[in-house]
Amino acid sequence: MDLRQLRYFTAIAEEKQITRAAKKLHMAQPPLSHQLKLLEQELGVLLLERNGKEMELTEAGKTLYKRGKDLIEKLEEINVEVQETGEGLRGILAFGTVKTCFSYLSERIRLFREQYPLVTYRVLEGDSYELTKYLQERKIEFAVVRLPVDMENFSFLPLPKEKFVAIVPEDLEVHSSLSLKEVAKMPLMLLHRIDGTGLYELVMEAFMKNDLKPNIVCECADAAILLSLVKSGSGITLLPESTLSSFPLNGLKIIKVNDCVIESKAAVIWLKDRYISKSAKRLIETFNETFNV
Repeated sequence: MDLRQLRYFTAIAEEKQITRAAKKLHMAQPPLSHQLKLLEQELGVLLLERNGKEMELTEAGKTLYKRGKDLIEKLEEINVEVQETGEGLRGILAFGTVKTCFSYLSERIRLFREQYPLVTYRVLEGDSYELTKYLQERKIEFAVVRLPVDMENFSFLPLPKEKFVAIVPEDLEVHSSLSLKEVAKMPLMLLHRIDGTGLYELVMEAFMKNDLKPNIVCECADAAILLSLVKSGSGITLLPESTLSSFPLNGLKIIKVNDCVIESKAAVIWLKDRYISKSAKRLIETFNETFNV
């Protein structure tokens, strides 16, 4: 068994069809089928079996896929590390961000590009739960997330806490600030993660502590959609203040919540005990240079 066969096998396991795997690998189907048969003959076990139009891993196949995938990733990390040692900062830097955290990154990326022009970027957006999955799947090297998240598998750098503000339609007649009691009476639209605990639970906890029952009319995982709904007059929302620097505010206005003790926490996170590129390390270091944490 060699690395080439492992790559072929993992492609078939992920695509669940020889045809799709061959297309992904840019090769013909017959030699790919032949390599799978040779691998099964060498190991003396069945690795994949047909289930209708798709192929499923046997128990032996699941073991080989898990160990083979880990081996391929480690070899790719070695390749990147060796290249970086010889050539300096270059290549693709893949990272993720919660949409409400992008303000932490925009200026950093601009300055980073000036210093390292050979680095290009692949940015994935999602909620904090999705981004932890992307990290575990090695689709990205680090992520800027809203807390809380389960930190068991991650190293992290905390970012400054920030308070929530109310965002209301520009033509809504309100005072220069609102109380939490006044907010509770208004049609409220809140950011809600796809899975796990997040900003929604922080806001609801603040209302509960004040014996208030908010008038929730909408829950949404996308801040841009929420702000668009606010602009249309569908209601108001509560978001961390830094969120707003990443979105156009025409048709909206920001109102302080004068008795609001809701604080949002964010962090840069990356996988523990796994190699990350020099580019990722350098960009993460820029957060330390800015914040005394």
